[in-house]
Amino acid sequence: TKNCSLILMPRYYTRVCNFYYGSQSKSLVKEKKTLPLNGDMKISFNKIEIISRKSKKTISIKKINSLPNKIKKIIKKDIKIIIKKKKRFKNLSFKNIPIIMGILNLTPDSFSDGGKYNQVDRAKQQLNYLFKSGAHLIDIGGESTRPGSKSISPKVEWNRLKNILKTIDKKKVISLDTRKSDIMEKGIKLGVKLINDVSGLNYDKNSLYILKKHKTPFVLQHSLGNPDVMQNNPKYKNVLLDIYDFFEQKIKFLRRKGINHNNIILDPGIGFGKNLKHNMTIIKNISIYHSLGLPILLGISRKKFIKELSFVNDSSLRIGGSMSSSIYAMMQGVQVLRIHDVNEVNQGIKVFKELIK
Repeated sequence: TKNCSLILMPRYYTRVCNFYYGSQSKSLVKEKKTLPLNGDMKISFNKIEIISRKSKKTISIKKINSLPNKIKKIIKKDIKIIIKKKKRFKNLSFKNIPIIMGILNLTPDSFSDGGKYNQVDRAKQQLNYLFKSGAHLIDIGGESTRPGSKSISPKVEWNRLKNILKTIDKKKVISLDTRKSDIMEKGIKLGVKLINDVSGLNYDKNSLYILKKHKTPFVLQHSLGNPDVMQNNPKYKNVLLDIYDFFEQKIKFLRRKGINHNNIILDPGIGFGKNLKHNMTIIKNISIYHSLGLPILLGISRKKFIKELSFVNDSSLRIGGSMSSSIYAMMQGVQVLRIHDVNEVNQGIKVFKELIK
């Protein structure tokens, strides 16, 4: 008998593209010329990019039916997920995106505002200001995870957080930016509604148990190694697809461990084990992650890539770069933006939305 070598079909990924926004999008959806993202007529698309590790092809949604059967099946399954409405959770409605997640760092050493809000009265003032400026939720952190930073003890981290968390209005949505399970649990008991773990639940193996026990929604972030070493020459075979596979495998793992809810937000982790080229590839192609069926969060605010692209006119605030990348992300259907300058970005989004009404 002859040896038969099994030829495996390459893995295909669906990235929706060529988005329309506002009134133009509504008309096109009604005319069946575009498909709505997450069932929202205000943002729709009429093209898809079919990506494998060896090829890329952009086609109109009208041409899906003429694809080879096996590929057509995969693409149609993905499209079904992409156009499905997102359910709200913890007072977060995905009807009117983007949701703005304000940032409050209670640290002495965060990369852009370290030491500014590590006293309770100033932290409280900033918290109120961020909500007043249009933040839908606020991410509070007591440990810096900027590139090169070292881990601190749970005791030090909790001492920075406890006083502000104790004063929080329970009706407000507070996210806790921590990698440590005991900090998560203490925060949840004080009314924290979302956990944002930059390690993708890899830092502390007990985190998963705490999140499952309290049924707490969380952000699943991709990061290549811990902050102290993550920027030491990060390498990927294909940054976009490697992160996609990470999310897919992690979600399967979480399901096996008994986390069956969909109250999970995906964050590809801009700047967490990525160089400029990696970051730009992710932001430009961010809409690939819609086919995972969960909301996407993008943390682009004041990040180093803005400095790397703007050269001589970089300022420590980087509001311009945060604004332009926020609008771009919004146009790709990103549901949550993690932002320092809430007032400015919210203002920019409101004006932009009005212009394309």
